Amino acid sequence: MGLSRRRFTREFKITAVRRLQQGESVAVLARTLEVNPGLLHRWREEFRHEPGKAFPGSGRRGAEPDRVGQLERKIGQQALEIDFLKGCLQRIEQQRQLQAVTGKPLSTGRSKTREAEGKP
Repeated sequence: MGLSRRRFTREFKITAVRRLQQGESVAVLARTLEVNPGLLHRWREEFRHEPGKAFPGSGRRGAEPDRVGQLERKIGQQALEIDFLKGCLQRIEQQRQLQAVTGKPLSTGRSKTREAEGKP
């Protein structure tokens, strides 16, 4: 038989945060309430960030629309970067195959410049 997760009401969480704000130790309060100290830290940060929207109800909060948009833009940018890098890798592979067929290294713009200057 598995253990089920405990669920805490909004009022319980707010009471715990208020007790922390009044100076009660996290360790003592965690033992008193029989919760993990990390959970108290998380509740305090959530309450500190937006007290009116903290602990909205059961389950996870929905992602904020502006955050979703930001993440979608980031995904799009990364997709462009991946496509660019794939193209670069394809060109490098083509150069390597050409080099293998011809048996001599491909020259670069820099080495051509050095040859013109008479440097090895």
